[in-house]
Amino acid sequence: MEILFDLLRSVVYGVIEGITEWLPISSTGHMILAEQVLKFSFDEEFMSMFRVVIQLGAILAVVVLYFKKLWPFCADNGRDSGLAKHLRWPVVRLWLKIIVACLPAAVLGFLLDDWLDAHLYNSVVVAIMLIVYGVAFILIERRPRVPSTTKLSRITYKQAILVGAWQVLAMIPGTSRSGATIVGGLLCGMSRPCASQFTFFLAIPVMAGASGLKVVKYVLGGSSFTMPEVLALIVGCVVAFLVSMAAIRFLMNYVKKHTFTAFGWYRIALGIVVLGIWIAQTALAA
Repeated sequence: MEILFDLLRSVVYGVIEGITEWLPISSTGHMILAEQVLKFSFDEEFMSMFRVVIQLGAILAVVVLYFKKLWPFCADNGRDSGLAKHLRWPVVRLWLKIIVACLPAAVLGFLLDDWLDAHLYNSVVVAIMLIVYGVAFILIERRPRVPSTTKLSRITYKQAILVGAWQVLAMIPGTSRSGATIVGGLLCGMSRPCASQFTFFLAIPVMAGASGLKVVKYVLGGSSFTMPEVLALIVGCVVAFLVSMAAIRFLMNYVKKHTFTAFGWYRIALGIVVLGIWIAQTALAA
């Protein structure tokens, strides 16, 4: 019976991941709230890995939805010869910019992954970052601006590096990877749809790398997967994939006509709730 309940909890976690990974509202903040109610029977070591690995389902949704924009190969581009004639060069250049933007977070993530989990994965840090970036969204959207970059092909390497620097800040729990990179994209001249799509694409190598790192550390640490744990991972990933498909479509349609201000206010409200829960729990424990 406990296995059934764990699978149902995995469904809920998959829904949370699928929505909050792409909307700039912090998946970590929502996970903390979910963990107040949904208590898995698995140990904390597995759960630390589980929270990251279910992102693979969310990544797959981006690949499926934007496959034509991301696939760099073709039968014949009609211009080059040899191997080069089978490459879609605008897509190759886009991937180079994605890689450049991902390098800072990839290096620091590898070095600081365990330290960040041990020292910053707590309600206070998450609440503060939710509120800080909520205020940032509101202030940025109040400032009149005309985007200089409205297409992915127009993104410069300088902009990619700047967005990559903002992505490093997303290593702090509660920041929201999509939230940080969208803020960075807006500040360096990208339109809302352009910043959102670039954020989606950055997630592929970053989240795939983070998931792989978690699994490797979990296995090298001497742990092994039980059948209930494998089933929970599969269910979480599948649900995250399906929900992500809808969430990504929603966000892209939303930003064509609306600003990110509503997400800013939502983040502030969520941060206050998370902080309030922490205060209440601290008072009860005293």
